[in-house]
Amino acid sequence: MGTDEPLSEDELSAIERRVAAASPGPWVGWLESRHGIGGSSFIELPGDVEVDDELYLTRATGGRRVGGAHAQTDADIDFIAGARQDVPRLVSEVRRLRAALEEARPAD
Repeated sequence: MGTDEPLSEDELSAIERRVAAASPGPWVGWLESRHGIGGSSFIELPGDVEVDDELYLTRATGGRRVGGAHAQTDADIDFIAGARQDVPRLVSEVRRLRAALEEARPAD
């Protein structure tokens, strides 16, 4: 489906299922370029404070691994980490706006 077409109820429900299946939030992006963490950028997942739960992403460009601070990788990590919090809110907003439109629609 094109990006300019309305989301169907099935698509919205599929997004909700993916949200429910993912690790709980909030997710936090830790970026080598921003935090100087002395290693690779990663996404911190919440959980047991005694056990680190981290998601690492690897970028390969032209078959070559890109390591260290990398502006595009950092932007992608920020996007992915933020999506864990953003997507559920956006789904809720779509549902709220649809309900408001339905209430405002004149009866036939």
